[in-house]
Amino acid sequence: MRALSIATSLLALRILRATALALALGATQAHAQVKVDNAWVRGAVPGQLATGAFLDITSTRDAALVKAESPIAATVEVHAMEMKNNLMTMREAPKIDLPAGKQVRLAPGGFHIMLMDLKQPLKNGEMVPLKLTIEYPDKKRETVDVQAQVRGLGTSQEHQHKH
Repeated sequence: MRALSIATSLLALRILRATALALALGATQAHAQVKVDNAWVRGAVPGQLATGAFLDITSTRDAALVKAESPIAATVEVHAMEMKNNLMTMREAPKIDLPAGKQVRLAPGGFHIMLMDLKQPLKNGEMVPLKLTIEYPDKKRETVDVQAQVRGLGTSQEHQHKH
């Protein structure tokens, strides 16, 4: 009788583990609605107070990038650059739309993330943490943690993604 009880307990434990694993995988898939690729930050020389972060972002459903944060900068803003009257202008963008299934490129000369009031110089090759806030049409938000590699000024990697 005791052996049956132990066998039943072991079976119950296996079922609990399988259920926990299934729930964990489901939770992971729920948060995998946004994919970020090619994240990088332009290198900054000592004394430089601002730089840009760039990346490719794809959402499985309609969404918007509404905020970005990083511990290396006092101020982080989502920006847009555009040509107006033969002059390149840059302004804070309240959001960047992420149409379902379409890759949106944040790149030099277009949408990008500005890192301002840098707290330290950025060394080529180091990783910069970014936290992106994504908002869905139902106003629910999720955050996506990204590691962006610092690339030196003028490197060939910087010019990989031309429009």
